[in-house]
Amino acid sequence: MLVRIVKLTFKPENIPSFGRIFEASKPKILEFEGCELVIGYQDMTDPCVFFTYSHWKRETDLENYRKSEFFKNVWAETKALFADKPEAWSVNEIRG
Repeated sequence: MLVRIVKLTFKPENIPSFGRIFEASKPKILEFEGCELVIGYQDMTDPCVFFTYSHWKRETDLENYRKSEFFKNVWAETKALFADKPEAWSVNEIRG
């Protein structure tokens, strides 16, 4: 399983718009093959900073999602709200 973590920083006035986009997109993202979980978090000290976590069965599932028209449209809409450059990581769980 692959976990995708994305850090997003928004202009304060754009936080409600991001909330609407995220809530509308979440169920559609979960419909993509291999997507098992999508969660959003808001930073406790800086309310303009958000993180999204998504779990994917395979890296190819994530890549297919990122190449989709749906992603391109949502990302374009979300990008317009940014106050800073987004950061993203793909990670694996550490298992001892």
